[in-house]
Amino acid sequence: MRRDKRARFVALAEARVTRAAQLLRLVGNLANRRNYDYTQDDVAHILSTIHAEVRQLRRRFEAHNRADGRPFRLREGNAQEEARQ
Repeated sequence: MRRDKRARFVALAEARVTRAAQLLRLVGNLANRRNYDYTQDDVAHILSTIHAEVRQLRRRFEAHNRADGRPFRLREGNAQEEARQ
């Protein structure tokens, strides 16, 4: 069963990352000033949206990795300090 999950992950990851890269290249084509008119605000909005999605993606992978490998420990100190971390 573990092998099936791995094979499914690899197949889906390769297809989805390839598609995402292709779509990012298409967004990059919008930089052609001969064909399009845009402002620096437009560019900033596009890039900040893409960066936000990549940060969210990273957090999802990191959260799963932490949950799998980091043991639970109670710490001495106040609850607010624990909540901030």
